[in-house]
Amino acid sequence: MKIAGFIKTTLLDWDGKVACTVYLAGCNLRCPYCHNAPIVTDADAVEGIDETVVLDYVRENSDFIDGVVVSGGEPSMDQDIHGFLKKIKALGVMVKMDTNGLFPDTLDDLIGSKLVDMVAMDVKSSLNERYRNAAGGDVDIEKIKRSIRVIIDSGVDHEFRTTAVPIFVKNEDIEDICRNIRGAKRYRIHQFRNKRTMDDSLSVLDPYPVSRLEEMANIARMYVKDVVIRGV
Repeated sequence: MKIAGFIKTTLLDWDGKVACTVYLAGCNLRCPYCHNAPIVTDADAVEGIDETVVLDYVRENSDFIDGVVVSGGEPSMDQDIHGFLKKIKALGVMVKMDTNGLFPDTLDDLIGSKLVDMVAMDVKSSLNERYRNAAGGDVDIEKIKRSIRVIIDSGVDHEFRTTAVPIFVKNEDIEDICRNIRGAKRYRIHQFRNKRTMDDSLSVLDPYPVSRLEEMANIARMYVKDVVIRGV
């Protein structure tokens, strides 16, 4: 496991919690709008941070840190993720994991083992052939659907989220996504940022106006009660 980044204190990565965030290197997707391209495309070149740095910090500051957010990259593709999360949980704090949902067996195991208290899963576009464009390559949609069911059926705290990239996400995509996550606790629509993207050509793509995001949120609320727009 290679820790590519560590933010010691954040109020943004876990709503209502004081957390620190760990970024793991490596991902099986190549989303054109990804903001963490260096740790995705060239994980071997990343100078890793020893896990003891994270664990020692959490141990020393567990009086005010509510939890640790484990992000990436894609944490659930790492074979050492179980052991790392066990070490974090042993310190008496909560764990939130960000995931792309393409490792449903690992996700099911982590939830069942009570190693995660909160899961945030990205759903990038309609669960059909359009998904591959937003994900930067072929995706097994059935794995995405299975992860959705694992999360919702488990009862673990969770949210699903979509970055509203204009060329990949339209109103009809939001409706398809939300039909598939019906029964979810929360859904978040993230404003697209055209800075520091994996695909440089997206730098000329203007984000949606807030009014369009509000349209999308209203569509989402037909299927999920708790819908919020982030990043505007």
